[in-house]
Amino acid sequence: MASVPPTDPTRHTSGAGGGTERILAEVLAGVVKSDHIPLDSHFFDDLGANSLVMAHFCARVRKRDDLPSVSMKDVYGHPTIRSLAAALTDAPTEAPVAPPAEAPAPGSTSRYVLCGAAQLLIFAAYCFLAGLVTVDGYQWISAGSGAVDVYLRSVVFGGAVFAGMCVLPVVAKWVLVGRWQVTEFPVWGLAYLRFWTVRALLHANPMRLFAGNPLYVLYLRALGARIGKGVTILSPALPVCTDLLTVGANTVIRKDSYFLCYRVVAGRVRTGPVTLGRNVHVGEKTVLDIGTSMGDGSQLGHASALFEGQTVPAGLRRHGSPAQPTDVDYVRIPEAHCSTVRRAAYGFVSLLQLLLVYVPLAAGGGFLLLDLAPRLKALVDPDLADLTSVRFYAEAVGLSLALFGAGIVVGAVTVSVVPRLLNLAIRPGQVYPLYGPHYSAQRAVARLTNLKFFKWLCGDSSFIVHYLRAIGYDLSHVEQTGSNFGTEVGHENPYLVSVGRGTMVADGLSVLNADYSATSFRVSRASIGAHSFLGNHIAYPAGGRTGENVLLATKVMVPLDGELRENVGLLGSPSFEIPRSVERDSSFDHLREGDESQRRLAAKNRYNLRSMGLFLFVRWLHSLLLTVLGFAALAVHGTHGVAAGALVGASLVLGLALTAGYYVLVERLITRFRRLVPRLVSIYDPHFWWQERLWKVPVDFLVVFNGTPFKNLLWRLMGVRVGRRVFDDGAVITERTLTTIGDDCTLGAHSKIQAHSQEDGTYKSDHIVLGAGVTLGTGALVHYGVTMGDGSQLAPDSFLMKGEDVPCLARWGGNPAVALRSDQIAPGTDNTHIARIAPTATGAVL
Repeated sequence: MASVPPTDPTRHTSGAGGGTERILAEVLAGVVKSDHIPLDSHFFDDLGANSLVMAHFCARVRKRDDLPSVSMKDVYGHPTIRSLAAALTDAPTEAPVAPPAEAPAPGSTSRYVLCGAAQLLIFAAYCFLAGLVTVDGYQWISAGSGAVDVYLRSVVFGGAVFAGMCVLPVVAKWVLVGRWQVTEFPVWGLAYLRFWTVRALLHANPMRLFAGNPLYVLYLRALGARIGKGVTILSPALPVCTDLLTVGANTVIRKDSYFLCYRVVAGRVRTGPVTLGRNVHVGEKTVLDIGTSMGDGSQLGHASALFEGQTVPAGLRRHGSPAQPTDVDYVRIPEAHCSTVRRAAYGFVSLLQLLLVYVPLAAGGGFLLLDLAPRLKALVDPDLADLTSVRFYAEAVGLSLALFGAGIVVGAVTVSVVPRLLNLAIRPGQVYPLYGPHYSAQRAVARLTNLKFFKWLCGDSSFIVHYLRAIGYDLSHVEQTGSNFGTEVGHENPYLVSVGRGTMVADGLSVLNADYSATSFRVSRASIGAHSFLGNHIAYPAGGRTGENVLLATKVMVPLDGELRENVGLLGSPSFEIPRSVERDSSFDHLREGDESQRRLAAKNRYNLRSMGLFLFVRWLHSLLLTVLGFAALAVHGTHGVAAGALVGASLVLGLALTAGYYVLVERLITRFRRLVPRLVSIYDPHFWWQERLWKVPVDFLVVFNGTPFKNLLWRLMGVRVGRRVFDDGAVITERTLTTIGDDCTLGAHSKIQAHSQEDGTYKSDHIVLGAGVTLGTGALVHYGVTMGDGSQLAPDSFLMKGEDVPCLARWGGNPAVALRSDQIAPGTDNTHIARIAPTATGAVL
């Protein structure tokens, strides 16, 4: 064989192609435990390898100084030893790997404990204030004579509460922080406590419900953001350091986009600017890190990210994670006339609708309901309530059962009927101006049909198919598998979603079948091909260029250009082709055929039905406990005075503690207080059905504990091996007892640690180990079988694939994640350019 020309010495090759081939073959032979690896054997088709095996191969190659670094993208693109060696040898010289990250300094346990105590006091004070307001408001509303008077009082009281909840974060921000500056400070300190207080109040305020409304933009301006005219922000993820956000006129930011204006690395919070010019388009499921900017008229596609320091020049387009140049036009809709008066009128009408309809229902509806139920005297009359009487608890059971059952029935009718009627006003393919009746109808359809309860209840079972049909999905050719959809399925318009026969969808699908410009919107049909499999956290746009029999891997960016992809797999952002399936994923296919399939499907349906019944009971019992707690607080001190308000406030704190303890206990009872073990089973194996039951344990309450030491305590109670002083800014851990997290780790907002994968009919799980001082960026996802060495860092929106082994202090990023190059690291990421202590506009010190 002809000798392959030597490469640049920085590539660390062995010089000749034959030498590289030989060493690569030896490494692969050690991984697959074979004596000989033919140079032209296909990794997947001939050798029967899979992505996990090849990830181990890549990890071993990276540890050798006599071989160039190999990524999973290299393996998929060149699936033989000969082609891989040639590609690595002929590859152009790239910038060297980024220097190691600075080893994080150990945190202070005393500061960690004191910060947690202060956060608890702040939360208790907030609950105390809420208790006082609730008691005084209930007393004032109950003094009304007749339904009209009660309604008017409810409008006034509810409006005052709404205004207070919106104004409080603004006041707290300007008083505690002033104007945000580019700065840095450690977690658990005094500066962090002020930061956390502002962030917690922002997340608790109702203005998040106004995403996509001009009032939302006005609110961000009140918080200090510099936002131009005609801006539309559809993402409810409020930025925290709002003074550092600049958005030019006529810019559109799609939902599920994160532009927080801060990041946390190695236990230190760093704030930085996010700057968007005029007429910018930011796609769905994107992350804009600090120090990023987009010029006028630029675009960022869906499922993409700008890493720290990245810029998009004016008029250019980028997609991918990290973003790279593209010719795809992500603004696929013409403009329409949308005046300032139209925007103002829409905001005003929305506010009136809230204050005159929804707020009175929430504030006065409960009072009217109890006032019309005179038989509940032992429960609602403080003078007759007796916590030791059987009647008190019997009435609590009756009330909670009635409300819980009525809520399910009314909710089911509402989500299946009301959106269908509203959708009659919207024509597919028709361009409508924003902020009119058609826009209102579309937003209402999206909000009502995306309610989580029924998807949570029916997901991961055959019954989710019937629910999705009821809300409008076209599943006319569906083939029941018992796991057609997970519990998290989202869309813009369910009446324009088609899914082909035999297709299976994991959690986190978001169907993007509404396009937006700065002045207009349009809905259109999104069709997912037959016999396909969609992994976790995928944004699927209308016009996606995928056909039948396609594997869409976790966090993949679905392409909008090129030929129609069929009979292949797609991975990464931007996506590239991989094998549709491998031998390991098809080893259980015989269980999905013939009489055996029908027998196992019937057994799975029976098990899933029992799981649904169990969790309806679990949710009802939780509502009963909260009902007893709330009325017990009123029974002790009645409905008047500071003591009653304090007791109601205490019941809010106890209610949160009860909720956390209750669901932790439910999970541990399901696992029988045992730890999970790695599995490779069919979806028709009873263990998988049990795993689906475990996934139904509600964990939404954990959001309240983000950024506090108490979340680590809860993770520990749920079975996670958690080290000391871990900072969790909003991570999700799906398999708690398969996860190990070292001391002083930093888990970024919206990051996910997922120790499992499902591909077609196969379920796989394995351990995940994060060493001490590891950092996960915002929106990053870590897959099963991963080990991250001490002090290593994963960039925002990255996907660390199964089986990867990240060295200590290494900096990785991308989708799929690889070692970052030096030119992908923003200058000054050692933070020496940022003042450690910076004064704010009010004179406060961060």
